Amino acid sequence: MMIPYSTQSIDEDDIQAVTEALRSAYLTTGPRIEQFEQTVADYAGVSYAAAVSNGTAALHAACYAAGIQPGDEVITSPLTFAASANCVLYCGGKPVFADVRPDTYNIDPDDIRRKITEKTKAVIAVDLAGQPCDLDAIRKVTDEHRLILIEDAAHALGAVYKGKRVGAVADMTTFSFHPVKPVTTGEGGMVVTNDEKLWQKIKLFRSHGITRDDNLAGGWYYEQIALGYNYRITDIQCALGCSQMKKLDSFLAKRKELAAYYDQAFADCENIIQPYQLEDTQSGWHLYMIQVKNGNRKEVFDKLRADGIGVNVHYIPVYRHPYYQAHGYQQVHCPNAETIYERIISLPLYPGLSKEQQEYVIGCVKKAVG
Repeated sequence: MMIPYSTQSIDEDDIQAVTEALRSAYLTTGPRIEQFEQTVADYAGVSYAAAVSNGTAALHAACYAAGIQPGDEVITSPLTFAASANCVLYCGGKPVFADVRPDTYNIDPDDIRRKITEKTKAVIAVDLAGQPCDLDAIRKVTDEHRLILIEDAAHALGAVYKGKRVGAVADMTTFSFHPVKPVTTGEGGMVVTNDEKLWQKIKLFRSHGITRDDNLAGGWYYEQIALGYNYRITDIQCALGCSQMKKLDSFLAKRKELAAYYDQAFADCENIIQPYQLEDTQSGWHLYMIQVKNGNRKEVFDKLRADGIGVNVHYIPVYRHPYYQAHGYQQVHCPNAETIYERIISLPLYPGLSKEQQEYVIGCVKKAVG
């Protein structure tokens, strides 16, 4: 049986919570949604949270709330899932790719500064693998140029930056609750913020742009005041989310333990570059990404897959995808992102990974890299 690079951790408490939701009066638009939002907001140390149907919807909603329009440019990382850039396109804007740091694999604040033009409206900083970006340096750039900072923390719920949990620094921070993420709702996402106006825009956007006000005409009356989407999440999903949040700290502790064991095991491997941790941060360890130095990443990848280890690669630089190549990005070149992409492999890392499985992975990796 293949050892996956990641998978969900579901227990009987989760199943019971979902069962109770199914037996309740509300399957959607009910009280468990607000309960889940409040739980995540309190955990992240922010004032407001809006749950949506998935992480991509969260990014789209954040771009909408930021006022991204046709002609606007938004700077983001190329070393990420395509949604971090696609969300800009959904609003008619143009993604601009700034290169990443060679150590953290996160967006380089200096290259952000180089890519700013009079059309730049926002920056989307991605916390790759759960490692927080250099948020102070990025925040300095965005404040100087009056740009909105959106943090794509799909990998980083529970990560810490200089004593603050991820979510408390950017203007808006987005989370994902896909099964491989820190906690899951099956599919789901959320935007957190300390700005009430942004929060109100997101809540409107996720529900068709429709608002209800009993004072307007009566309890039945509603108005569409903006063009929104049906990005609502269900009570069933939020019941699972609330149950999962109770275990987040234990999940993070287990991920940290597993990462530390990988660090120890690979410390003397000349052909492996281990993950780097930015000073005064605590990664959420969504991924454990190594670089294969000997130039045979595909060979190593294929050997590990043949050994029953579901390794993966995160990510192909977004501008290399055929869609982007066909829409004006043929000349984009981010050297650090491309070098990292050619070498990286994500190893299995999730709370349910056993010591025996991890030992097997380590042995196979050492053999494969030579």
